[in-house]
Amino acid sequence: MTLLLNGESITIDEIRKFIQENDKVEISQDALTRVRKSRKTVEKIIADKETIYGITTGFGLFCDVLIDHDKCTDLQLHLIRSHACGVGQPFQSNVSLVMMVLRLNTMLKGHSGVTEQLVDQLVFFINERIIPVIPGQGSLGASGDLAPLSHLALALIGEGEVEYNGKIQHSGEVLKELGRESIILQEKEGLALINGTQAMTAQGVINYIETIDVAYQAEWIASLTHQALNGITDAYHKNVHIVRNNKCQEDVASRMLDWLEGSKLTTRQGQVRVQDAYSLRCIPQIHGASFQVFEYVKEKLEAEMNAANDNPLIFDDGDETLVISGGNFHGQPVAFALDFLKIGLSELANVSERRIERLVNPQLNGDLPAFLSPQPGLQSGAMIMQYAAASLVSENKTLAHPASVDSIPSSANQEDHVSMGTIASRHGYQILENVRNVLAIECIIALQAAEIKGIELLSPNTRKKYEEYRQIVPSISEDRQFHKDIKVVSDYLRREAYEGEFTK
Repeated sequence: MTLLLNGESITIDEIRKFIQENDKVEISQDALTRVRKSRKTVEKIIADKETIYGITTGFGLFCDVLIDHDKCTDLQLHLIRSHACGVGQPFQSNVSLVMMVLRLNTMLKGHSGVTEQLVDQLVFFINERIIPVIPGQGSLGASGDLAPLSHLALALIGEGEVEYNGKIQHSGEVLKELGRESIILQEKEGLALINGTQAMTAQGVINYIETIDVAYQAEWIASLTHQALNGITDAYHKNVHIVRNNKCQEDVASRMLDWLEGSKLTTRQGQVRVQDAYSLRCIPQIHGASFQVFEYVKEKLEAEMNAANDNPLIFDDGDETLVISGGNFHGQPVAFALDFLKIGLSELANVSERRIERLVNPQLNGDLPAFLSPQPGLQSGAMIMQYAAASLVSENKTLAHPASVDSIPSSANQEDHVSMGTIASRHGYQILENVRNVLAIECIIALQAAEIKGIELLSPNTRKKYEEYRQIVPSISEDRQFHKDIKVVSDYLRREAYEGEFTK
């Protein structure tokens, strides 16, 4: 299967499928026509010796320094080498792969002035899964993700490190092994590779793909807890949610009722208690609000995935040619969205931890054993799993602080406002990992509580989940190293994001 790129219409669902099925990319003919046309404009600028930023001038504060004609290709090489200043742990391979796809897609809009050779090199790297090793830290998210994208560019010219066939190797050696030449960047191409938001956007896309799956997983895990605590289903009645005028809330309530249908453990209002605590009763309102955030984030990410965020931009309608220096590389719209994603994600863990507390606290869990211990006192059971969950949600509160409210001047104050969107994207994935671990803890504890209550009383849909997860995490018959259980469940939850359909 192939992913057809045209610079206009790529979606997150297509990216998910591309990763899931190890697809290749193809370029539409219309897009190639646009690439050729914009390149001719650049070549005319060079032939006419026009003064155009980044083509015949230096960069940043050096924008007024004119470059000799015979040095214009050197300018691009120096740009990439000098800007490859990333530090820290590298982005995950999926992120770097998506980064290449998105950078290629923006070039296909026909406003970047790159050559077909550069487009072809990106297609080759993507389809052969030659993944640039890109350090995760060092971007301000405003003049483009300069440092990360420079490491991507280094790989294309045979100077960087790549992951290929599971090994980290020098890009030049891999290209030689495959009988492929490294490329020499032509005028404008270095700038066209690094002026953009693809690092933050690619990480944001991966964050979204895994987040939306985690959000659906949180519902069936919550439904196990609901049954273990003999929760009241009346609060999920459709009439309650219709009058709130919130479609996401309605949808969560409907799915919760689907998960709980046929359960002999749920109750009606007044049967055991009149009302449940908010962490059960308000699942549609809380989870629904997070889904509302995720819808907004998806909209903003998909807009950016198909945006021209290069600088300068080339416009040629046949009657007039314009080359305009602007600021589409500024990551503020993406930064805001990714910070918002962090908040929506964090709340899923916040409310999950409160459900965990209700499961293990003997003052709140009905007739369940304290901490679900097989021998209260002698064995601690799930006591410290709740500690771990509490620690993770507290850490998330720090990570959820918006990166986008910060700015620091750079390039001698020429670039005096920046977005910090790439920091938002990285912190978002840290929050995601924490949320998944909290949900893994709730899952382990809810499975045990449901077992104590009687698995034959579970709803058919959650009984299937019980049987599935009991294959990877055994019942708690004796205290053991629960960190191993948390990891295996968390890893299993992560895999589901890229296997089959979302867990709805």
